[in-house]
Amino acid sequence: MALFKKRTVGKPGEWFYCLEHGKVEEGPDCPGKDRMGPYASREEAQHAMQTAQERNLEWENDPKWHDGAARGGEGEA
Repeated sequence: MALFKKRTVGKPGEWFYCLEHGKVEEGPDCPGKDRMGPYASREEAQHAMQTAQERNLEWENDPKWHDGAARGGEGEA
C-alpha cells in the first residue's frame, strides 16, 4: 500500500491549461510540469498563453526588474 496516492482527480472548478496537448482540462489530468493553473474558470484557462505573454511583457518593461544596469551590475564581466 502506497503512503501517498497520486492525485488524479482535481477539485471541481479548478481549470488548467495543458502545454503538452494545448488544451483546457478540469482538474490536473496532466503532470504539473506540463500545465499552467489553476484558474477559476474555463475561460481564464483558455487564455493562459495570452495572459502569460502579457505578464512577460509587463515584467520585461518593469524598471525594477532591470535595475542591475543602473547599479552597474548588468553587462559587466
